[in-house]
Amino acid sequence: MSRVALTPTAKIILGFLRFRPRSGYDIKQAVEISTRFFWGASYGQIYPELQRLERAGLVEVEQVAERRRKVYRLTAAGEQALVEWLGGDEGDLFQYRDEGMLRLFFSDFVDAATALENVRRMRAWRDEVLAFLRAEIEPHAQEDTDAGLPFPLRALHLGLAMLEAQRDWLADLERELTAR
Repeated sequence: MSRVALTPTAKIILGFLRFRPRSGYDIKQAVEISTRFFWGASYGQIYPELQRLERAGLVEVEQVAERRRKVYRLTAAGEQALVEWLGGDEGDLFQYRDEGMLRLFFSDFVDAATALENVRRMRAWRDEVLAFLRAEIEPHAQEDTDAGLPFPLRALHLGLAMLEAQRDWLADLERELTAR
């Protein structure tokens, strides 16, 4: 078992470096077109974590690219840490933050029109995100599948199914609230 504790940001960094060497900037861009809807990472998290992982011997600088960007790659120890985490049975962190859901939860404390408007916004947001994911993200995930890496597309399909189910549930609630 790896002796280096993997933070949430370390997990995403190791995973993206397993695809190919990348700079911190490249990792952030990969997050933005793939995992940000279920697992994000900011520059303020990525760069310090890359330094920590380098000190721990899990990543190393492969080259310095344009604009003095360091391009990192996994070391054998980093790949082993990733494999151990992927195959581990430690409790999975589930964290779902949705301010619309929080507003819905407390909607008994506002008038019916405000509650209905919040539900409409929640549904509309899901429609927008579904359209974005299909137009902007799915082609990248399909490229990964074509390259022999099918799981980013499978994860996307799960996310789409979840958003579609939420959208449909919210549409039902919207109809119910409108009928009152």
